[in-house]
Amino acid sequence: MRRIAILATAAAASLLLAGHAAASSTARMGIQDDAWLRWGPETLDDRLTTLDHLGVGTVRFTLVWSEVARKKPANARNPNDPAYDWSQFDPVLKGLHARGITPIVTLYGAPRWSNGGHAPNWLPRSGFGSFAYAASKRYPWVRLWTVWNEPNTRVFSIPVSPSLYVRRLLNPAHALLHAANRRNVVAGGVTSPRKSPSGVSPTAFMTGMRAAHARLDAYAANPYPSRKTETPFHDPCSHCTTLTMAHLPQIRSLVTRLFGARTPLWLTEYGYQTNPPDRILGVSPARQATFIGQAALRVWEQPGTTVLIHFLVQDEPSLGGWQSGLFTARGAEKPALRAFALPLAQQSRSGTRTVLWGQVRPGSGRRPYVIQRWTGSRWANIGSVKRTGTGGTFRTTVHVRAGTKVRLRATKVSYQSPMLVIS
Repeated sequence: MRRIAILATAAAASLLLAGHAAASSTARMGIQDDAWLRWGPETLDDRLTTLDHLGVGTVRFTLVWSEVARKKPANARNPNDPAYDWSQFDPVLKGLHARGITPIVTLYGAPRWSNGGHAPNWLPRSGFGSFAYAASKRYPWVRLWTVWNEPNTRVFSIPVSPSLYVRRLLNPAHALLHAANRRNVVAGGVTSPRKSPSGVSPTAFMTGMRAAHARLDAYAANPYPSRKTETPFHDPCSHCTTLTMAHLPQIRSLVTRLFGARTPLWLTEYGYQTNPPDRILGVSPARQATFIGQAALRVWEQPGTTVLIHFLVQDEPSLGGWQSGLFTARGAEKPALRAFALPLAQQSRSGTRTVLWGQVRPGSGRRPYVIQRWTGSRWANIGSVKRTGTGGTFRTTVHVRAGTKVRLRATKVSYQSPMLVIS
């Protein structure tokens, strides 16, 4: 268990279910890495223990229809139909359930028999809703679902069409997931933040979904940054129209206008790649760690945004893939590892009065913590030990000058957050 040597044993974070739009102090902060969960290092039990130690309470995971139903089932709504093979996904979903980690399941990938013999990213002609029904019956503890991934891009959807997405995927899945379990919550959209050369902008796609009478309980978006100079709070491009984290209020406003103020916004993929190894798009490991705390604060401040999913756990080995993990491809810890477990961000400063926001994700209930500052020779507590709210978040005021180095120490775990420099 070398990978988690710095982490102390703790229970998974306990956060409230995302239903109707609510104060974002209850937002779910989770992670996604399908490949790592399915085929990663060590055993699945070891990997789930890593998530426990990080305080992960929510995991987004993809259930691939084309892998479950290579042959057309005779009774597609029956999860026990002989054509269904759930064996590749049972271990992860049952393992998450056993650990008390809430899955958000993404349904994706059309079998050849459903889409005219094409690749999984071609939209099916029929059958998707019945598969969703069978999946819900197979995994009755799953309550949170997303339909497809980035259908406004040709990488994941052929054709790119909001009306076909609604008609063939979203509305059938919404109806039959609710028929399978009335407590199911179904998010639609899951849009990329920008228009690709062969795709559609997220704004145009959302507008098309509304025109096609989309039925959804939440709207999902993947607000990746457009450039490495962008922060969770600021986009240096004044004329850009991408829907990134820096534009979170605009995304929330758009969801409200198109789908209603009570429709929650889920941010289902987000992360910064690091340099090394990505020398073109990556930021420094320290900056990645800082942005993890800032993104969590950004969501906490935005009412109606109830999910934030970090992507990935471990960097992909190919430079053409993603290097936004908490671990390098070889398993070395990045500063982002501790930043994910103990996010810390500066909310405001006036003179020496500085407001800090943070979260202790490992554990449950009101968790003890203390802010420390670097004196030049050692770390010293600022004030006494305090306790977080029941969801692990806190906001506290410290009196320090610009340039002071501070960190978050959770007294029941054996590590601290990365250093934050007050600006």
